[in-house]
Amino acid sequence: MKIKGIFRRKSDALDKQQHRRHMLYTWGRRSWSIIRGVIIAGICFLIIYPTLVKLSVSFMPEKDIYDVTVRYVPKSPTFENYKTVYKAMKYPTAFLNTLKLCALTSIMQLISCTLIGYGFARFKFRGRNILFALVILTMIVPPQTLMLPLYLHFQSFDIFGIISAITGGKGGIRLLDSYWPFILMSATGMGLKNGLYIYIMRQFFRGMPKELEEAAYVDGAGMLRTFAQIMLPSAVPGMVTVFLFSFVWQWTDTFFSNLFLQNTKVLASALSNVTFEITQDIYRETGVNVALSPAISSMYSNTASLIVILPLLILYLFAQKRFVESIERTGIVG
Repeated sequence: MKIKGIFRRKSDALDKQQHRRHMLYTWGRRSWSIIRGVIIAGICFLIIYPTLVKLSVSFMPEKDIYDVTVRYVPKSPTFENYKTVYKAMKYPTAFLNTLKLCALTSIMQLISCTLIGYGFARFKFRGRNILFALVILTMIVPPQTLMLPLYLHFQSFDIFGIISAITGGKGGIRLLDSYWPFILMSATGMGLKNGLYIYIMRQFFRGMPKELEEAAYVDGAGMLRTFAQIMLPSAVPGMVTVFLFSFVWQWTDTFFSNLFLQNTKVLASALSNVTFEITQDIYRETGVNVALSPAISSMYSNTASLIVILPLLILYLFAQKRFVESIERTGIVG
């Protein structure tokens, strides 16, 4: 009986200890859920709130901007701001130019970064780690440091003096105000954010089992055939991620667009100059030079930024499922 009592007391003590552990675990999970919810709500507020403010201001007439009683909901909603900005930005032309530019650069970046990423992931050669470190370094180097060399390079583009020799010493080819600087930079791994895309594709290929390639080699497939028929179809999620990132970044890029495109209007450059174009439109219509107040300039800039990002929002709505799946399967591994 004493032995049974001892075992019963030990069993009760173990049950109490397990109950305490279960309670601590439950409270820990609940606390973490609350903290995580607060963090997510804060991030959503920081992202969504400015957009909602821009949306509200874009529907306000001028009198609502100066009305202290109007904060978020306009008293007299209007689409005049959108009409004014649409005309000043020459939106259809700028939209088509931006679409062509983004499609070209995204395709070229996808091809070059996929090939380079596969090379870093699968081939061993001398200096591989140093070269990859230099690729990562391009992610943190400000593009402003390369502004002057790039501008001069494409102002008189030449390849080791070959073009000058062909033209009889007249110099290189002027590639500014065309899509060629973007195409050449993207194709050679020097485009906007190329370092990040190379890193994504390298990590994706490193996460794929080598047995796939070994099985293809055993079946008699060569290196090129293995890459084209085995690795590329398996790398579609990573390629979709790179393409979408490249497309979105190029769509909103102002630095290279303003540097290379002087007369070709794209949405990013049109957004930068929207207030100036509006004052020019007013001058052409009335013959009066006007200076927009900071509040009115901000109103037009907010409206213009919304119609610039609208196509990206529509793209995300259609590609949301595929984009999320691609991000999840990108394979960021060590």
